[in-house]
Amino acid sequence: MSAPVWRALVVEDEPAMRDIITFALETQDFETVTAGTAETAWSIVSEQQVDLVVLDVMLPGMSGIELCRRITSTKAVPVILLTALGETSQRIAGLEAGASDYVTKPFHPRELALRAAGLVRRSPLREGAVAQSGPVTLDLRSATAYVRGKRADLTPHEYRLLAALVTHPDEDLPFRQLLLLGWGDAQPLGGRELLKTAVYRLRLKLEAVDPAARGCITSVRGVGYRYSAGPGSDDG
Repeated sequence: MSAPVWRALVVEDEPAMRDIITFALETQDFETVTAGTAETAWSIVSEQQVDLVVLDVMLPGMSGIELCRRITSTKAVPVILLTALGETSQRIAGLEAGASDYVTKPFHPRELALRAAGLVRRSPLREGAVAQSGPVTLDLRSATAYVRGKRADLTPHEYRLLAALVTHPDEDLPFRQLLLLGWGDAQPLGGRELLKTAVYRLRLKLEAVDPAARGCITSVRGVGYRYSAGPGSDDG
């Protein structure tokens, strides 16, 4: 077997199925990392670089659909959903959440592996996709942020908040959505005050790198926060 070319995250709560998928992917030049829950998978995606996520829809706790939505809203990573045969609603929901493809159970492991390899080969995301708006540029694969070419030293929470805002420019993102994307919990300990403090520190860090970032993140009273490419006023 040749050395791994790509890295795939397999999210499946059934150990036997997880082993089948990982073995099949490894025959197609994938190195694999696994998770049995969406929460564990979210931690991996947030902290490590992966080229593909193979994601079972039916997971304990957070659903695969919700995890797919989180991943695709903050990372340039293709997602293949595994759905039960005949569950059309799940497939539609997954595609709406940003999935690149889906495979229905039961499936042939080799077919899944070949489709996974083909998807990564064709995907422009493996070229090192970036998101850029105004002075801020995000390297979505390495989870790093730059202000006019100079790197900002952000915590994982701060990066995820910035990624959510920059990839939805000129949109009012509600508190709940930002908490969910930043901490994986819509009601973490500290709630809105936790978010407010994180945004305050994020603003300071961006402006310290380059004053051009001043005013890009503004608060929307009673709603949440907004990112704009140009400077704007802020009310706290």
